[in-house]
Amino acid sequence: MNDIFKKITRDVTLTGDIRKDSYNLLMKHNKIIIANHSLRVAEKAKLLAKQFGVNENLAEVAGLLHDISGVYPNEEKLELCKKLNIEILLEEERFPMILHQKISRVMATEIFNISNEEILEAISCHTTLRSNASPLDMVLFIADKIEWDQKGLPPYIDEVEKALNTSLELSTFKFIKYQMDNKENLKIIHPWLLEAYLDLEKRLI
Repeated sequence: MNDIFKKITRDVTLTGDIRKDSYNLLMKHNKIIIANHSLRVAEKAKLLAKQFGVNENLAEVAGLLHDISGVYPNEEKLELCKKLNIEILLEEERFPMILHQKISRVMATEIFNISNEEILEAISCHTTLRSNASPLDMVLFIADKIEWDQKGLPPYIDEVEKALNTSLELSTFKFIKYQMDNKENLKIIHPWLLEAYLDLEKRLI
């Protein structure tokens, strides 16, 4: 394990049970909302994986670990990325919270010994997606948006869930289109999100 992560894991017993260990790590740092959100996302990801022929175990693990970097405050994320040699885009420098997807990928490897590239790639783009997104990428992306970490139902929920009856790609596109149509509410437009939007638009023509 990278020495950087020893401080946050010092008082947590890692048993090898990813569900238990990830939940305990988040709870140890008083991240109750993130801990419960992650459990819900993992369950939704499993259901979507089953629906669309994606490996359910990979989807569950990705869901459990996608927000594990929530143990770090947003104001620490830029410096943490520099220490971990994680590439920081201009948009991420302006809005460091979005770096959590890249940090979570590293933590999944360093703390939870995840080496499966499909899981790691899905975690690393679960907020913004990316072009050429895999089915697992989209499963985690949509599970995260359906089981959001705010109160009430997401304003886009009906359209996104209805589109799931057609395809995973259409549902993913519908969510990103919702964001683009309401981009005045976004702190930034991440280049990966825009690339994913254009890519899915071509796929669905």
